[in-house]
Amino acid sequence: MIAVIALVACSPRGTVTIAPGAAVVGDVVPVFIGSTRAYDPATQTFSFARSETMTYGRYDISVPPDRDAGDITFPGRYDTPDPATDFLTTARVVMPDAADFEADLRTTLQARAPGTRETVVYVHGFNNTFAEGVYRLAQLSHDLELPGVAVHYSWPSRAAALGYVYDRDSALFARDGLEALIRSLKAAGSEKIILVAHSMGSGLLMETLRQMAIRGDRATLDRIDGIVLISPDIDVDVFRSQARAIGKLPQPFLIVGSDRDRYLNLSARLSGEAERLGNLSDITPLADLEVTYLDVGAFASGGGHFTIGDNPVLIRLLGGIDDLDAALARDQRARRGLLPSVVLSVRNATEVILAPVTAISNDAARRRQ
Repeated sequence: MIAVIALVACSPRGTVTIAPGAAVVGDVVPVFIGSTRAYDPATQTFSFARSETMTYGRYDISVPPDRDAGDITFPGRYDTPDPATDFLTTARVVMPDAADFEADLRTTLQARAPGTRETVVYVHGFNNTFAEGVYRLAQLSHDLELPGVAVHYSWPSRAAALGYVYDRDSALFARDGLEALIRSLKAAGSEKIILVAHSMGSGLLMETLRQMAIRGDRATLDRIDGIVLISPDIDVDVFRSQARAIGKLPQPFLIVGSDRDRYLNLSARLSGEAERLGNLSDITPLADLEVTYLDVGAFASGGGHFTIGDNPVLIRLLGGIDDLDAALARDQRARRGLLPSVVLSVRNATEVILAPVTAISNDAARRRQ
């Protein structure tokens, strides 16, 4: 436990660095944001403090060209920012209310052809700064070639290795804010909404969907076109309870997990449990739910807590599939030749165990040399 905490505590933390000139060096990814973090207009910074008032905005993020897929690098406090290697912000605008946010997003969506006006929302996990969440979404959007307009929900994480309880309470506090953001996406004309959450953010997402179902807001829930939970730090019984309250789960409903996730293994021990949702060794507890469990343990390295976004081989594998929905479909004939995997089905639930591809691994090794 001490070793894991020390590893997290020693990692360099991300901050927003404004560098307009980076726009001519890197690939710029616009990221719309909604946040329940406290915002200081004087310093234009978001803190870990909680705010009952939502703050909206748009940050244009430069993804540097000189890096491996999955890598995110920040300039050190005393370093000169290098747009060739560092994630940097080329422009930002903070909006006073939801109406301005919806108008800006509506303009962006309407510039796309009908049928492609969708949004991808990312909800960060435990121990994240504002910048780390925004830059992570820019990285995922760029490396995985995610469809749609990128939208980040930044909830008030303390961004401290020992802030687990504060973050857990903040995730509960932030449910109304995420619901308001999803409603704004619908109001702005998003034809489809895809929700992606990591770690503790997965619990926040499930709780938000649960309360929307209890409120009877099926019109907004029906606009959700897919869910991806990455390494979800959720008790399995709690997840089942949330799923029952939601009712018909949005499809596809993908859970990305690994029993080699050191952080979830620690979380399970601290909770007095054998496993969390994101490190299941057996999907039988999910058998009555219409979900797909993507086991990426074969690609795990380090802490193994964000393998789908960190591992360059897995990124190239998934990013190179034109129709990922077909690759993860129930029909194994549709999946054959697209994903190297073992497929197990237990009633309604499906488990896809990904296996490394030697040719891809060797090619990735050659690129790193």
